[in-house]
Amino acid sequence: MSTETNHQPTTPSPLTAQQVADLENRFTYHPPKPGQPQRYEALRQRAKELATLIMETTPASREQSSALTNLEQAIFWANAAIARNE
Repeated sequence: MSTETNHQPTTPSPLTAQQVADLENRFTYHPPKPGQPQRYEALRQRAKELATLIMETTPASREQSSALTNLEQAIFWANAAIARNE
C-alpha cells in the first residue's frame, strides 16, 4: 500500500494592490514625524515602570521572563502602530 499522496504544485496567485501596499508599509523604514519620538519615549518609560514593578513583585521565573518579553513586544507593536499608520 502506497502512502504517497499526489500533491500538485500550486501556482502562486498574484498579489493584490492592497497586499503590495501592506508589504511596502511593513518593510519600509518610517522616519519619525514631529511629535512621534516623544510618544515613543512615553511608551518606553511607562513600559519600564511596569517592567520594574513586575521584577520587584514577582519571583524570577519563566513566567516573569515571559511577562517582560510580552511587555517588550507590546511596546514594539505600539511604536509600530504609530510609525506605520501616521
